Amino acid sequence: MRTALVGYGLGGAAFHAPFIATTPGLELEAVVTANPRRRAEVAARYPATRLLSSLDEVWSGNFDLVVITTPNRFHATHARQALDHGLNVVVDKPFAASAAEARALASIASSKGLMLVPFHNRRWDGDFLTVRKLLSERTLGRVHRFESRFERYRPEIKESWKESGDPADLGSILFDLGTHLVDQSVALFGRPLAVHAEIATVRPGAKADDDVFLSLNHENGVRSHLWMSALAADLGPRFRVLGHDGAYVKYGMDPQEEHLKAGHTPATPGWGEDPEPNWGKLNGTPHQTEPGAYQDFYAEVAAGRPPVSPQDAVTGLEVIEAAKQSATTGDSVRL
Repeated sequence: MRTALVGYGLGGAAFHAPFIATTPGLELEAVVTANPRRRAEVAARYPATRLLSSLDEVWSGNFDLVVITTPNRFHATHARQALDHGLNVVVDKPFAASAAEARALASIASSKGLMLVPFHNRRWDGDFLTVRKLLSERTLGRVHRFESRFERYRPEIKESWKESGDPADLGSILFDLGTHLVDQSVALFGRPLAVHAEIATVRPGAKADDDVFLSLNHENGVRSHLWMSALAADLGPRFRVLGHDGAYVKYGMDPQEEHLKAGHTPATPGWGEDPEPNWGKLNGTPHQTEPGAYQDFYAEVAAGRPPVSPQDAVTGLEVIEAAKQSATTGDSVRL
């Protein structure tokens, strides 16, 4: 599939280009960026890849797949344009600004017989794969509580659209880290029945929400507790999963993001492997983390098998919308 990557910030450079360029069946044919520094980076790392200055140049380029990794406010608009031009699309998170917008995109893709894939790559984090395996093997027995955190300590506010107070920028931590946490919960336990949320802006001078807690009630009786924060001076466990027969607790983040920032690829020895000191504990005993495998996302795309359904992105956005309503009223919101 001849692929055009639209955008070359951190997402394009670290999370998309290395996999498009190394996945059999995909070709990194072009990168769209007008930024001179980023164009130089692309030329140095991918000399055979064409450089385009605008999205309009993609429509006449005879591509098969477009990967959208532009700022959040443009995701849905750019995805719709690609679908209208008959192209398969991968869309970075958040998939859209609303569940209604996401449903409309899914409808267009379905009517045209095109792939439309939300880039929920955190389903291939090694720690998440470990949790999924423990659940599938019923190692913990019947699970009643799933705790998941993406916490950081960043007291200084950066000048970027991710910190913007303009709702159109989709810059809040709920859209950023929360999208991952909600998607992982949905992938494990399905669409929740009810949502309760606390949403706050706690850093002095911050304009976007930066500290959020969600409680999701699932049909199977599991309660998901999800935390995301930019001001956590003491980091809680990444996962804490409690079942009738045991518990799994894991600290620290999946290593793939740091490997990608360092220029590594899936061909690098030790790719996706969690160092033994970072392993989680199963009933108090160290338990080896499954290798992370972001490369599997694009392997499925190359095979024509969407690795994530647009409906899952719709569900995630329904949860986010319910969370905002809950935080405003103080009440739980049923989906």
